[in-house]
Amino acid sequence: MKITGIAAEYNPFHLGHAYHLQKSREEDPERCIVAVMSGDFVQRGEAASYNKYARAEAACRCGVDLVVELPLAWALSSAEGFARGAVRILSGIGADTIAFGAESEKLSELEEIADALLQKDFVHAVRERLTREPKQSFAAARQRTAEERLGRPLPEMKQPNNILAIEYLKAIQELQPALRPLAVRRFGAEHDSAGEGGILSAKALRTLLAEGNPIDRWIPEEAAIIFGKETREGRQVYGGNTYERVLLSRLRSLQCGDFCELHDAEGGLGQKLFNAFRTAGSMEEIIREVSSSRYASARVRRLCLCAALGVQPAARENLPGYARILAFNGRGREILKSVRGIPVLTKTGDYRILDGESRIQVELAAAAHDFYTLCYPHAGPWPAGEDWRKGPTRC
Repeated sequence: MKITGIAAEYNPFHLGHAYHLQKSREEDPERCIVAVMSGDFVQRGEAASYNKYARAEAACRCGVDLVVELPLAWALSSAEGFARGAVRILSGIGADTIAFGAESEKLSELEEIADALLQKDFVHAVRERLTREPKQSFAAARQRTAEERLGRPLPEMKQPNNILAIEYLKAIQELQPALRPLAVRRFGAEHDSAGEGGILSAKALRTLLAEGNPIDRWIPEEAAIIFGKETREGRQVYGGNTYERVLLSRLRSLQCGDFCELHDAEGGLGQKLFNAFRTAGSMEEIIREVSSSRYASARVRRLCLCAALGVQPAARENLPGYARILAFNGRGREILKSVRGIPVLTKTGDYRILDGESRIQVELAAAAHDFYTLCYPHAGPWPAGEDWRKGPTRC
């Protein structure tokens, strides 16, 4: 069985995602597609537009054969952590190819950059540059160091899809060199742009949702049915102020140490976050106060969610130790029968087969889902423990 893996957020699933699936199968229509998808919270450091079950079902009904949840610690990580978590799960499922979007048409140039970043002394060289020029961001210091080593400008390192593509290539080389990379040229709106033409970006669609506008014309019909039902029944989180109030309530109850001990909160960033929550009146104010040329706003938002949801630094020292299934179709069921490289959970209650660290990650995801459901704008009730009871959707 030939399996192509995709790492995604599908926040929400749109026509560009459908195009990516089409291109990923173009060389072999019989290929199965497995998507590793962020759960209820995404790498931008925000709650997803719709819960993980709805987004997984939409993806499955639009062409993905099997949807697996990327555990919270890796979903709320940097691009490097996100990619490493996804590649680990996809290789465990049995994928032989990983397909990702990229602005660049030249995979060889992205591979050259990935090789440079993996040199043993590279991170040390970046840190030395940051010591000399402390006001620049890690990303800027990394790009300048790579440009010096490769002897040419690297605009690819500023393009969002290329950034992730480079991290996938690094993760493949480190974790599973046998995985074949497949770069799909991005078509339609740029990542995080408003978008033009027939395909809108996910960010543009989230903006429409936040403004109370329909998005049906910009997404596949099957996805529109699922997301429309979620919206009508009060389960659309993006754009509502309930999420901000719930998040602020949790964060204001924390102590300074809860922020200072976070992964990526070095250099006084944890203390700065704690101070901001003691005085600021909104998340926007906090992000504005804490972000800087060195600390990107997405990094600050991720830290806030990690603090609120209890994501501990030690979690990312390892790799995901299980595959939690969110949705599958008939071909996905056949994939599951053949998985040997990673423990598979078809429901959260199966977590007893896991070791201690993986059990912690499952419990963390369940608690995060309870937090997420409190952000629904409808009047309630909001029953706890849904993640423990709910199994994958059979499409």
